[in-house]
Amino acid sequence: MTIQTNAHAPSGSLLTLMVGAIGVVYGDVGTSPLYTMKEIFNGPHAIAATPHNVLGILSLIFWSLILVISVKYVLFVMRANNHGEGGIMALMALALRHRNQQRQRNIIIALGLFGTALFYGDGIITPAISVLSAVEGLEVAAPALQPYVLPITIVVLIVLFLFQSYGTNNVGLLFGPIMLAWFGVLAWLGWQSVSLTPEVLEALNPVYGFEFFMAHGWHGFLALGAVVLALTGAEALYADMGHFGKRPIEYAWFALILPALALNYFGQGALILRDSTAILNPFYLLAPSWLMYPLIGLATCATVIASQAVISGAFSITSQAMQMDYIPRMHRVHTSTEAMGQIYVPAMNRMLLILVICTVLGFGSSGNLAAAYGLAVTGTMMITTLLTLVVALDSWQWQPYRAFIMVTLFLVVDGAFLSANLLKIPQGGWFPLMLGGLLFLMMFTWRRGREVLTNHLQEEAISLTGFIARLDEQPPLVRVPGTAVYMSGRNLSMPHALQVNYAHNQVLHERVVLLTIATGDVPTVLDSERIFLDKLEHGFYRVTARHGFMETPNVPHILDLCQVQGLGIDANSASFFIGRETPIPSDKPDLNPLQEKVFLVMFRNASSPIQFFKIPPARVVELGVQFEI
Repeated sequence: MTIQTNAHAPSGSLLTLMVGAIGVVYGDVGTSPLYTMKEIFNGPHAIAATPHNVLGILSLIFWSLILVISVKYVLFVMRANNHGEGGIMALMALALRHRNQQRQRNIIIALGLFGTALFYGDGIITPAISVLSAVEGLEVAAPALQPYVLPITIVVLIVLFLFQSYGTNNVGLLFGPIMLAWFGVLAWLGWQSVSLTPEVLEALNPVYGFEFFMAHGWHGFLALGAVVLALTGAEALYADMGHFGKRPIEYAWFALILPALALNYFGQGALILRDSTAILNPFYLLAPSWLMYPLIGLATCATVIASQAVISGAFSITSQAMQMDYIPRMHRVHTSTEAMGQIYVPAMNRMLLILVICTVLGFGSSGNLAAAYGLAVTGTMMITTLLTLVVALDSWQWQPYRAFIMVTLFLVVDGAFLSANLLKIPQGGWFPLMLGGLLFLMMFTWRRGREVLTNHLQEEAISLTGFIARLDEQPPLVRVPGTAVYMSGRNLSMPHALQVNYAHNQVLHERVVLLTIATGDVPTVLDSERIFLDKLEHGFYRVTARHGFMETPNVPHILDLCQVQGLGIDANSASFFIGRETPIPSDKPDLNPLQEKVFLVMFRNASSPIQFFKIPPARVVELGVQFEI
């Protein structure tokens, strides 16, 4: 049977959605001018502030924005939307859709999981470096305020994360006007400086970028590790696509974001051409003295908003990963009745806040964090390119030569940025790699542990057909009034909870419903196509409820939908039997010792299925059993 899905399109006028997208999606890339030029001319591989070098760096930044964000992400990668949803998990689901060979699937899954892990690392570093770089403007305005930079940064971050529970839409509508003002100030400051030194516009010629590499060789290649800071936020742009839609994000980029960013970078370059000492903080030194404190306040607001892009993206990725069973269940809240992609995950929010504060305290300054920043970004960028190649070949049916030419161009750019950032591992690049490796281990271990647990349950399972057939061959059982609903895994013939209940009590309810929740590779499923009902003998019913990877299963709602197909069930009077499996260490484990310990900790801290599936708690009976893993 063909499953029809909802077109995942957020409602609202195009202009309203554009303002919301500016407030949420573009905060990260929009605050990169705060630290990019400063890091290029002051970082561990600093470039001398000569006129030719300034023009070369500006050329590299401008054409990187064009090639990586405009062409690759906005025009190419965002085509790979899974019914409106973006992000690396949605992209992985698309890439897996037409690949049946297990080896190919394993490679795609490994790439997707590691890319997801790196994106989480980006979600930790972005708020830290963005807010720090803004608050550090106080050092420029009043050096005596330097001791207060870290405390103010931490307070701002706490307020940001506390605000997440209000939902992405409300956050976007509040932040949108602020970011419109921010990009207007970026453009104005840049234009004021460019008008004084118009010759800086010569850097629009890509030849200056090539000449920079020819003149500096290896040192010029190392500079790419700082140039990539201008591209941070590109992956969050794709991950947040489900919140606002593809068109508003595209239009906002070409109409406002790209021109404002280009003007500001060229304005900073023009300032350095006039005064080479401005490299100490070219962004803040663009501003007249009377504007300094208001600009610091606006920059702080903008960096708070910049963090919103990756935080909301992290919520989306977390939701998708839970539904696809790559991480344990966590409580999540849909913050919009109109847009399925707008969610809030309290546990993830708390975890990110703690890790971000630890990162701020551990690195202490935006300069120290800059070395750690680029590696997570460039690693995720390259994985996104590889997965999009699979989608272009399988789903878009592109000719191989066309797909490989396009992707090879992107891989050359991604590879150059990634290679340059790998050299920063000793200075801080180890941090996102450590975070990514740890998160990858956790996701891979959870997936593997769930497979082992399912296999053990399958080995212990009894054939449902055989069980029902034996009911005719044995003395009549006691059938108690009412309906029993058993949650059933997709691969199990008969739910283990039903086996345990029958073995202990030797009774069955008049109606027995075996409910399976199946998650597909699409974000949403129409209610009219959600329920598959199979009526068996002796009052048994098998119900399969299809859900998209962006939906939270709601058991009472599922039972309401069953009435359309002739099976009337009242969730408030039915009895729900939940199997509570407890994995314990084995003498002959299927997992290695490290995986075993990690899985046991994750399993014990997973959210209760009662809460996750919204089952009425007063109607639940839990039946436990231990399994060795």
